[in-house]
Amino acid sequence: MHSASQKPVIIWLLTGCLLVYLMVLLGGITRLTHSGLSITEWKVIMGTLPPLNEEQWQLTFEKYQQSPEFKIVNNHYTLAEFKSIFWWEYLHRLLGRIIGLVFLIPFIYFLLKKKLDKKVTKNLVVIFLLGGLQGFLGWFMVKSGLVKNPDVSHYRLAAHLITAFAVFGYIFWVVLNLVYPPEKNISTNTVNSIRKISKWLFAVVILQIIYGAFVAGLNAGLIYNTFPKMGTEWIPESVTALNPFWKNFIEGLAGVQFTHRYLAYTIVVLVFTIWYKGTKITLTERQQQAITLLVMIVLIQFLLGMFTLLYSVPLVLGVLHQTGAFVLFSSAIYLLHSIKKN
Repeated sequence: MHSASQKPVIIWLLTGCLLVYLMVLLGGITRLTHSGLSITEWKVIMGTLPPLNEEQWQLTFEKYQQSPEFKIVNNHYTLAEFKSIFWWEYLHRLLGRIIGLVFLIPFIYFLLKKKLDKKVTKNLVVIFLLGGLQGFLGWFMVKSGLVKNPDVSHYRLAAHLITAFAVFGYIFWVVLNLVYPPEKNISTNTVNSIRKISKWLFAVVILQIIYGAFVAGLNAGLIYNTFPKMGTEWIPESVTALNPFWKNFIEGLAGVQFTHRYLAYTIVVLVFTIWYKGTKITLTERQQQAITLLVMIVLIQFLLGMFTLLYSVPLVLGVLHQTGAFVLFSSAIYLLHSIKKN
């Protein structure tokens, strides 16, 4: 296990993981409450404070009134109704700024105190770069909904979301390296049979997260709210209605939902394949725990996805499903780390 001197660094990085998760959670709420286009400007410093008086509120509201969302969708909104969507987006952006400070200030402190070795320092530089990219992609996404159509590009939404998962995953991997140093992470040749499948699982989980963003961005969860069939069919005609054919699976609502469903089946099959193969070989206690955890989480996440679809994506289930994706992603990383080659 880790040395006592690394404990503050580990706690700091785990706090960062938690904050990134909360950022994505808040982003999901912002999306589900249709609040993401309420702030039409991006001011890193000046945007830290919300409107503080009626004059400032009115000015902010007037800027929103110039947006496509107000003109096409919310032209009946009063100032009071505008405030209800403003606060979700404001909190989302404020948390992003807080995360930046939570990483920067302790980083400088630990650097001055020489508590970071060269490898961890390089890892942290990568985290800062990913965090900066994440912030840029957030504004790049919002900007797509402020031009003509009152909705963000689902491609940009996916890029924004998967970058957040990348930031979280990278931090979590660094934490695992600190908690389980190579010499303590016993990984024998017996796990070779599940290592390759676990890598495939991780790749499919990432693809599924991207498709989750596609479903959210296209509102594809609001159609075919039946399970296991889509309506009365396994593959309705609407799945392949667009030309060219490939467009159905990245822009067609039915095609995107269909892909999201069958990626879920694929993940379940891969997880149970890993579990089955794991019963045939000798595993360390940590590896057994990782596989058991993965099985439990994939079942919960599958059920959450099913009920989220059946009830047409209510806020609570939508947020829980997104949380499940985060936990499943983390579990896949934990398994990979437990079976990695030293």
